[in-house]
Amino acid sequence: MTSKPIPVILDTDIGDDIDDTWALVMLLRCPELDVKLVTSTSWNPINRARHIAKVLDLAGRSDIPVGIGARIPEETHDPKGTIIFPWIQDYPLDAYPGTVYQDGPQAVIDTIHQSSQPVTVIAIGPLSNLGEALKRDPSITRNSRFVGMFGSVYKGYMDAPEACSETNVRLFTESCRNVFRSDWNKTITPLDTCGLVVLDGEDYAAIRRSSDPLIQELMKANDIFAKHVPWMKYDPAERSSVLFDAVAIYLAYCEELLTMETLPLRIDDGGFTRIDAEVGSPTRCALGWEDLEAFKKHLVSRLLNGD
Repeated sequence: MTSKPIPVILDTDIGDDIDDTWALVMLLRCPELDVKLVTSTSWNPINRARHIAKVLDLAGRSDIPVGIGARIPEETHDPKGTIIFPWIQDYPLDAYPGTVYQDGPQAVIDTIHQSSQPVTVIAIGPLSNLGEALKRDPSITRNSRFVGMFGSVYKGYMDAPEACSETNVRLFTESCRNVFRSDWNKTITPLDTCGLVVLDGEDYAAIRRSSDPLIQELMKANDIFAKHVPWMKYDPAERSSVLFDAVAIYLAYCEELLTMETLPLRIDDGGFTRIDAEVGSPTRCALGWEDLEAFKKHLVSRLLNGD
């Protein structure tokens, strides 16, 4: 742990899988981290920015700027376009009392260069936005480090025994490859570890019965998510979905509950994360848990610190 808050930028594809929303709430309740900017990424960046803004507004954190992610040239406009859209349909972006940057990649660049301390860039979505920031200004790596939820090294989704093409790597693969090739100091939680985080039992029950207004809104969004994922067998009254992204938030300030190893990684054309001693870039990887149950307790304590 550190006594001085670490300046951070969060880059997220919030609005589809609910774990990004859980991660943003956790981030706002980590005293170790000083949130300087939250940007949207992937398709539908405006609606994702609305989702970010609503969470920040509800949390009383309109001091944090929101950045609209890089536009995707081939994207066709969808007025909804995100799974949890019903939760934000009554919240236009201009309702946010804080600053909204129209150019998310530039906001990332400016925030890093203006910081007197190295910035931790936490990435929990595909890298269309950060890839564009890095393309415009490769020097951002000098005053920042990269922490993210990416890849599948030895295990896949649901603790599958073989690696797979993980979504954050598979989408916008070239941008992801460029980030991993860069000289950024990189730390990731692949599916090997983040794919195991599910809250249930008393831990989850404590979240569900919380009187904290922000947690109650999180549960409303969570229940909307559950209704719109028919491919997933998920009862939100009993447990959380897999909270992949919460592990990346934790890694921004602590590693003690995880088993870490530095591996030479490259991203192949199929979106697989390969160990390659010849051309791979050194990446610190969370490959196992020292104490998964302790992490779950830690996550719940952070989420409920307003109770």
